[in-house]
Order: sequence, then structure tokens, then C-alpha cells
Amino acid sequence: MNLRSTITGAALGAVMAASAAFQGALAADDTIKVGILHSLSGTMAISETTLKDAMLMLIDEQNKKGGLLGKKLEAVVVDPASDWPLFAEKARELIQKDKVAAVFGCWTSSSRKSVLPVFEELNSLLFYPVQYEGEESSRNIFYTGAAPNQQAIPAVDYLMEKEGVKRFVLEGTDYVYPRTTNKILEAYLISKGIPKEDIMTNYTPFGFSDWQTEVSKIKEFGSAGKKTAVVSTINGDANVPFYKELGNKGIKATDIPVVAFSVGEEELAGLDTKPLVGHLAAWNYFESVESPANKKFIKDWHAYTKNDKRVTNDPMEAAYIGFNAWVKAVQAAGTTDTDKVLDSIIGVSVPNLSGGYATVMPNHHITKPVLIGEIQANGQFEIVQQTPAVVGDEWSDYLPDSKDLISDWRKPMSCGNFNVATGKCGGKGS
Repeated sequence: MNLRSTITGAALGAVMAASAAFQGALAADDTIKVGILHSLSGTMAISETTLKDAMLMLIDEQNKKGGLLGKKLEAVVVDPASDWPLFAEKARELIQKDKVAAVFGCWTSSSRKSVLPVFEELNSLLFYPVQYEGEESSRNIFYTGAAPNQQAIPAVDYLMEKEGVKRFVLEGTDYVYPRTTNKILEAYLISKGIPKEDIMTNYTPFGFSDWQTEVSKIKEFGSAGKKTAVVSTINGDANVPFYKELGNKGIKATDIPVVAFSVGEEELAGLDTKPLVGHLAAWNYFESVESPANKKFIKDWHAYTKNDKRVTNDPMEAAYIGFNAWVKAVQAAGTTDTDKVLDSIIGVSVPNLSGGYATVMPNHHITKPVLIGEIQANGQFEIVQQTPAVVGDEWSDYLPDSKDLISDWRKPMSCGNFNVATGKCGGKGS
């Protein structure tokens, strides 16, 4: 081979490489990447895997509608494996390496707290689809699950008003969501005249399975002659042995009803529900909701998963609302740029699955109806109470340090913890 042909071959190779890079850049320009940050392994996989699948379905449906801004949406799925520090690492990877336009993910508050500083530092967006404890407001997070006033407080109101409950067991997994929620609930119950000695609080680790002693304590506490109920903030796969032990101890809903905030259709799918009939859950959506929107969503879900036995649940609806609100805001802004989407998303309304609308409020929470459901033998819930839409309250009215705080991310206030008593913003709010 002579020198001339070598040079020509090298030049041709360089041209081809440049062309390939250009084509790759064009392909990237035609795609909007969306991050999915849910545990697909570990103790939370029982709950979070379905949310990953739901997001993939929503992205697929949007692409069939023509994508977004004339571009195809591309899902980037990672597995933070129920490891809270790993959530932050994976979030940073999604934003910096994969260049996602927004992230949909997290379940536990521990995972959300882990990623929050990453989203604020890198100015990206997280849509968080699960009920949480409040006491937080971030410019970069949208809380599409329930705040305590959209789930926990209406649930104990139901127990007191409809079930005549006078004693409460606050039973939770040992992390931030149950502890803060129960702190709010204890203050609320005391304000309603429940003596402190009639409130028992207990926490167990993630993945806890040896429930014999704890359930025996619940049974003993409920034998004092006053109607007793359990308010459960148990999360993840620990729910399976907890409910099994209730059945083993013969605790029926007529004796000591349990109202759960983290047990839905997905968790019940792994249980023999016959001994659990009559126990309760408080959510903002159940699969049993009667509406044309829900009927279509369930049909689409079964078609997408190719499995008519796959159930739907509340966090799926929250993901559905968050995704559609983001799409609408991006369309209004004409770009996926974080600051411009933040300006366009406040006030956006999108359909929920119960026949109404969810509106994104200035505090980055949404409006939601509150539903109380009774477990049925088939693993579904019979809705026994439904409220009109409630605005999520990020700062609790029942805690002294937060009762004077509000969040409003609209300019010029743009504050997550504005103190109405002092007229000052305390900082970012998170």
C-alpha cells in the first residue's frame, strides 16, 4: 500500500466517523429522554416495579400521539435497588450523563430526600407519585401523591366519625414518612380530644417479617374496652407478613380495623385477602372507581402488559397525572427547559381517573379527592367514602414550627416556606 492510498483511507475514515457522529447528534436532537427512577429490586420492588411499567406505557402512548414537540420520547430506566444513597447517584447519572428532560420516580421519602439536593443543584425536575409526610417544598419537585391532609387526616376522621374509634395504634416502618406523618397525626388526634395514653406508636425496620410480638401488642392494646384501630404506615414487602399475622391472631376488621396508607391493589395481589375483608385503605384512587377515564386506563394497561390480571393503583394514577401535566407544560412552553417548564406548569389542569381534574398548585402539589376503601375478598376495594378535590397542604397546620408557613413558587415570591406571621421567606423550603 502506498502513502497516498494510506492518507486517502485515513481521510475517508475520518469523514465516515464525522458523518456517524453527525447522524448520532441528529438522532439525539429528535429524541427527548425521560428518566425513570424506581426500585426494581430490594424491599420496595413489590411496589415500585409497577410504576416503572406504568411510565413505560405512558411514554409509549405519547409517542403514538406523535411524541412531544415533534420529537420521540425515550425512556431511560435505572434501578436504585431500594438503596437510598444509590437513588442520588442514579439521579445524578440520569441528569448529567443521560441528559433527561425530567425524572419520574422514587417511592419512599428517604429516597426522595436523598435525591432532592441533586435536582436542586442540577436544576432538573422530579415528579414524585406517592403519598408523603409533607413538611417539604422544593422548586424542583412536583408532589403528585397525597400530602397528609389529602390522606392521613381524612382517614382518622373517618375512623372517629364512622367507626367510633377512641384508641389508635400508629404502626409504621422506621423512616421519615411514618415518623413525620405520625407526629402530625398525634398532634391532630390530641386536638380532637384523644388522650395521649390512647395513642400507641411503634416502628419496625424495612422488610420486617416477625410480626407475632407486635401484633400481640396491638391485640392487647385493643382489649381495654374502647374501640381501637390501627393506622398503618408500613411500607413495602413487610405488609405481607403483617396482614398474615393479623389473620393468624384472628384480628378482624370488626374488632380492630386497620387503615393503611401504603397498601393498594398491587400489595394485596400477594395476599389471601379473605381474612382481611373490611380492613381499610385511604388513597386518592382505587381500581374500582367507576368512570370512563378509569375504564379506558385499565383496558390500556391490560393491553400494554398483555395481562388481564395486572391491577392498577393510586401511585399509578399520580404518575399518570404528573406525566400528563409535564407534557402539557412542555407543550405550552415550547421547550423542555426546566425554568420555562416551571413557569408554565402552575395552574395546569389534566384529567384524573375518577372523572374530575387535577390542578398543579403554586406549592407544587395537586388537587385530589380523598377515597376510603374497604378490602374485598377479590383483592379490590369497595369505596365507602369520597370527598371533593382537596388542595395538598405542604406545611401542617398541626405542628407549631410549620403552621404559619406556606409555599408559593410563582414569581416574585418563589418561596417554599414563606412565614405569613413574619412576612419573610425562610429559604428554599426543602
